[in-house]
Amino acid sequence: MSRAAELKVFLDNGHVAIDNNPAENAIRPNVIGRKNWLFSVSEAGAKANAICLSLAETAKANGIDFYQYLVKLITELPTLPIHQQPEILHNYMPWSENIQTTCAK
Repeated sequence: MSRAAELKVFLDNGHVAIDNNPAENAIRPNVIGRKNWLFSVSEAGAKANAICLSLAETAKANGIDFYQYLVKLITELPTLPIHQQPEILHNYMPWSENIQTTCAK
């Protein structure tokens, strides 16, 4: 069965992309990361890696500079009474006004 017509559809419709490079580029970090995750050594290492990647992707999705965000978290969170007042953590979410003003790209 020939798929020539389906493969040439971009010739008739300018809205159809000639390749799928944007889709491949979007998943490339996950594929590269998958190879790195093999070397997490332990379940705890894999969990730590997942937490770091989650932080990085959430920061990126919210337009936050990840390095600045990480520095802010590491320097400020240890000095806060988050065990007594866990609601303080809302001020440190990437979408919070506090983080948006201090760590935006």
